[in-house]
Amino acid sequence: MRPLENQEPATPPFGTITKETVAVAQKHLHDILSIAIEHAPPHAAVVVADTGCDLAVALTEAYRRCLPTARFIDFDAVAPDAILAAFALLAPGDLVVLIQSTNFRLEAFRLRVELFKRSLKVIEHPHLSRMPGAQADYYIASLAYDPAYYRDVGYALKARIDRAQGGVVDSGGERLVFASPFEPAKLNIGDYSEMNNVGGQFPIGEVFTEAQDLEAVNGRVRIFVFGDTAFRVNKPAQAITLVVTKGRVSEVIDSTPDFDQVLVKIRADEGEVWLRELGFGMNRAFSRERTVDDIGTYERMCGIHLSLGAKHGVYNKANIRRTTARYHIDVFAVTEAVYLDDALVYRDGAWQV
Repeated sequence: MRPLENQEPATPPFGTITKETVAVAQKHLHDILSIAIEHAPPHAAVVVADTGCDLAVALTEAYRRCLPTARFIDFDAVAPDAILAAFALLAPGDLVVLIQSTNFRLEAFRLRVELFKRSLKVIEHPHLSRMPGAQADYYIASLAYDPAYYRDVGYALKARIDRAQGGVVDSGGERLVFASPFEPAKLNIGDYSEMNNVGGQFPIGEVFTEAQDLEAVNGRVRIFVFGDTAFRVNKPAQAITLVVTKGRVSEVIDSTPDFDQVLVKIRADEGEVWLRELGFGMNRAFSRERTVDDIGTYERMCGIHLSLGAKHGVYNKANIRRTTARYHIDVFAVTEAVYLDDALVYRDGAWQV
């Protein structure tokens, strides 16, 4: 008979998340750590986590199995100074993992930005409490790292985007036309070899750009999900159609009170509703049917997402002042097909490159 302290508890400590799912998370995190982040001895690791939801507890256990020599800190059990002191002991190239039921605040310390300034690798898992029940399983599935898919398809998409003179998003009878070349595409595919920083928010899986000439975007697009004022996924009963004229939302068909509230806030502070980001989501764990409530996580969904509002921190536009740009609201297109120039690059829920 095994000693009592070695016996497994009658009730799993992960709530609705099974031991088998934790084992899946361990496999996915091992791949992220070894292939994407390239973390290995002698580099040290610090994992800061809370216990505010089942998903946070399950991910912490999966990281314990992957990083047996790491230092684990309970965010709610220690003072902020103790956490900052642990970071201060790390050397460039070491790793920090942040497992957050909400979003950690350390006074004026902007965690990821400051950690990157110290040349530390960072993996962030924020807002986990927004994804209970089956959503936690979807989230863990989204952590799967397939380098052949992300890197081959990601770089192929970037090459197509960077040389295209225009494109079309077909959202099932409606067409949004980009009659302009695109800004150089940015990659979030787990390859940091050409980047200043290693890591970021997980899950990953996105290539994004926007039109060089925002006013060259016209047409209509049907959206099935939008980010509401609480930064959560809002899925209306039927798709909302946006009419876009010279890069701005000029009319909305089949809107909802929640979406109207989003538009009112943007117009109140910015005067008009720009359409900016064109995002090519690549994460196959998320779809129109498999959703999670956290908009920042769902943004990786395989398909097209766009942003409403003048704010975009990556690309500068002469006719948009950064100081007055406040909003970047993600909306998700019903994506039947995507064309770059005359080439079909998306059909049947998958990228065709």
